[in-house]
Amino acid sequence: MAEEKKTTAKKATTTKAAAEKKAPAKKPAAPKAEPEKKAEAAKAEPAKKAPAKKEAKKVEEKPAKPAVTSAKAVAKDVRVTPRKARLVLDLIRGKAVNEALGILSNVNKAASPIVAKVVKSAAANAINNFGMSEEKLYVAECYAGDGIKMKRYLPRAKGSASGLVKRASHITVVVKER
Repeated sequence: MAEEKKTTAKKATTTKAAAEKKAPAKKPAAPKAEPEKKAEAAKAEPAKKAPAKKEAKKVEEKPAKPAVTSAKAVAKDVRVTPRKARLVLDLIRGKAVNEALGILSNVNKAASPIVAKVVKSAAANAINNFGMSEEKLYVAECYAGDGIKMKRYLPRAKGSASGLVKRASHITVVVKER
């Protein structure tokens, strides 16, 4: 049975080879008038294709972007520990931007001027970039995450040393419209 399959496969390849040999013989017999027609047709086709492309562009419309409801500002690697910054951020969370800035100006903490700067930046982003109303803005989210930690050493008694970690934080403020 295997021999029968081989012989049928050989017959199929020989018939294909014979068909390919016959096909090239027909191509050189074409008259010279056809290349001229092809050249004229090629000149006419780009003119037809250009308007079709323009029409396709008109049909493809970009979907409208959803309205932006919040604006954000981030201060990175601020030299205040995240724990101290969170004490200040907890005071302004959920307050109106003007009220939050008033609170921050009266709080006697090292992080308050930095947080005030980030709140002002977030409010400016909302007003200038997204066209939000200044009176309607409030602090929707505010948080402090860990930044870089610089590791230093302090000299101690009897020639020893102890580690000291100088922490920094990333302070993020998100404002939204009411």
